[in-house]
Amino acid sequence: MIKVEALTKRYGAFTAVDDVSFTAAAGRVTGFLGPNGAGKSTTMRIMVGLTPASSGSAAISGRRYADLPNPGLEVGVLLDASAQHAGRTGREILAIAAHTMGLPKARVGEMLERVSLTDNEANRRVRNYSLGMRQRLGIATALIGDPEVLILDEPANGLDPAGIRWMRDLLRDYANRGGTVLLSSHLLHEIEVIADDIVVIGNGRIVAQGTKTELLQAAGTHVRSADPDYLARALAVSGVTVTRSGDGALRTDADPALVGKIALDAGVALTELRAADGAGLEEMFLELTADTQREGVAA
Repeated sequence: MIKVEALTKRYGAFTAVDDVSFTAAAGRVTGFLGPNGAGKSTTMRIMVGLTPASSGSAAISGRRYADLPNPGLEVGVLLDASAQHAGRTGREILAIAAHTMGLPKARVGEMLERVSLTDNEANRRVRNYSLGMRQRLGIATALIGDPEVLILDEPANGLDPAGIRWMRDLLRDYANRGGTVLLSSHLLHEIEVIADDIVVIGNGRIVAQGTKTELLQAAGTHVRSADPDYLARALAVSGVTVTRSGDGALRTDADPALVGKIALDAGVALTELRAADGAGLEEMFLELTADTQREGVAA
């Protein structure tokens, strides 16, 4: 299990992570989502001791990463696949990891087979690897100690569709066997498919967290009319905040019954009114992080 409590990281006057608290439970995949610059990578770096926190704490199985006697046996980490030693072969990198953790040499071959790196690829220098091959090697390094916890930042980056499916199945199996998976990814569909729980961060603060089912079912009300501008004004006058979808529909956190009554009182004919329980993760994510998106989201 991973437990983050009131975690804060400041760089001078800039606060990159601001009072962040969440838990990633054993036997579950937790998706950690947020726009670029939201604080995801900083939070994960603090978890594994690469960046000191200004305040707060991050514990893995009840202890700080720095206090783990042999960290690789308890937590597998992949934060940047491109950071591997370019002059070494994949086999050498895994052999060094196994030696450092006190593991038998046989683990190297087992991990290469598990992540589908061939003997030819394993004996190639990492500088000649594709990004997808680096990701597979990074996942092998994270798994080699058979840890109980995995912390992975964008592990699907560079993988082809078959590779993404392979990674999804691997992580799902890992969690089903009792492991803890904290997974950051910009591939929202993959998070939607694999995650049990979701934590959303924006501008360094948690903006939503809960089970995937809870968050998607709490997406509010989806409403559509022939005059969306008039409907939006009527809802606003009644104190109901709305956002516009790209197809002209409106979405609000208000109950469908309230939205219908406001429309009736305003004389607005509705062509669609329903609970937005069919909203996908991408739509929910964009709404929750609208204020932090670099490109902006239409309102």
